[in-house]
Parts: sequence; structure tokens; C-alpha cells
Amino acid sequence: MQNYGNILLVEDDASLASWISDYLLNQGFQVAHCDHGDQVVAQVKKENPDLILLDVMLPGKDGIEICRELRSFYNKPIIMLTAKTEEFDEVVGLEVGANDYVMKPVRPRALLARIKAFLRNQTEHNQPQQNNLLTFGTLKLEEKAKRLTYRDQEVQLSTREFELMWLLASHAGQVLERDHVFKVIKNREYDGVDRTIDALVSGLRKKFNDDSQKPQKIKTIWGKGYLFVADAWDN
Repeated sequence: MQNYGNILLVEDDASLASWISDYLLNQGFQVAHCDHGDQVVAQVKKENPDLILLDVMLPGKDGIEICRELRSFYNKPIIMLTAKTEEFDEVVGLEVGANDYVMKPVRPRALLARIKAFLRNQTEHNQPQQNNLLTFGTLKLEEKAKRLTYRDQEVQLSTREFELMWLLASHAGQVLERDHVFKVIKNREYDGVDRTIDALVSGLRKKFNDDSQKPQKIKTIWGKGYLFVADAWDN
């Protein structure tokens, strides 16, 4: 059977881990399993999986802390598994670099669709880029290096935050519809409920001191979408 990718499943619920592993194996993936938070970082460094399914609540070290540590060296997709529904948890997860959340109980086909979308997107991003530098005043974005500097200082962004900044900056002066932004960043249709993009935009505004009530750099055009203002980054 063809190997569609190597996945590390970090889950301490033995029953859940077993059926997810079996399901993904039957779909053509290779699956490694880890059930303790303290062991994850070492295993990722050793195996370098194509994607990580990371439970939030783990013995030894929780998923949020693990994700933060992983993002210091690991730039591939991380999907978090959680039974929590509080918006605060989602925002924190995005800030430390998670690409997406899957709520428990896990739906097999929905999980598979997200895994395939992220792996496909990862492959596309690894293709050579012709134009990978954008500059607006004192703001500079380097797509290949996933690096952003502002006022000669590097700004630390999560993978998802950089993806959103690049998307908006690539269409400077154009209003990007919310549904389009959601589809590009999340690899699926907007469901009318998920506030991931709102959380990301809010986080970016804070990092660039853009007034949330009257933003000048990244504007929300009510009823339409988002606008990256090209001439707002001069100072």
C-alpha cells in the first residue's frame, strides 16, 4: 500500500489512540504513537513526522506547552485534539502555533479530510517560489524563510499568523472576503461559527500596535472581509 505520510499521534486515551491509528493505517498512512507529554519533543526530533495529531490534555506536559516547544524547530502541520470548547483555549493554541483543532468525539472522515488538506498544502508550500519577498515601508515579509521584520526588528509569528499576513499582504489594497481567507488558511469552507481568523487578525493587530477599535494596518470591512493597507507601514 502507498504511504501517504508519516503521522505522530500523541494521545493518552488508549482506546481512542488505537482506533485512530487503525483507521489512518487503513487509509495508507504510517502512524507512530506517543502517550506521554514529556516524550513528544524527543520523538519528533528523532522521527520528523509529516504531521502531528496532538492531544491537549496529556500526562507530564500539556499539548499547549508541547506545541510551543515544537514550533522552535518543527514547521510542519500540528492538529490539536481537544474536548474543550472554550474560545480561550483555541486562541492560545493558535498563538503557540497549532494549525487547527479537532473536537472530540473525533469524526474519522472529517479528521482524514483535514489531514489530507494540510499535507497537500504543505507539499505545495515546499515548491520553489518565484516571488517570496514583500516590502511595505518598514515591513518586510520573506515567504520562503517564513520571516517578518518590522522597523528593523524580527517579529515572532506562528506558522498560521505568517500565512495570514502573507495572504493579506499579497493582496494589499484589495478586500479579501472572509470565506476566501478562511478557505485558504483552514483548507475548508467557512462554517459560519469558527472564529479562528478573527482570533488571528486580533493577535496580529496586537503585535503591530494596530488599534483594535480603529485599525489602520489590517482593517475589517464589515460584511465583506479584510483589507491590508499598503501605506500604513511606513513608520
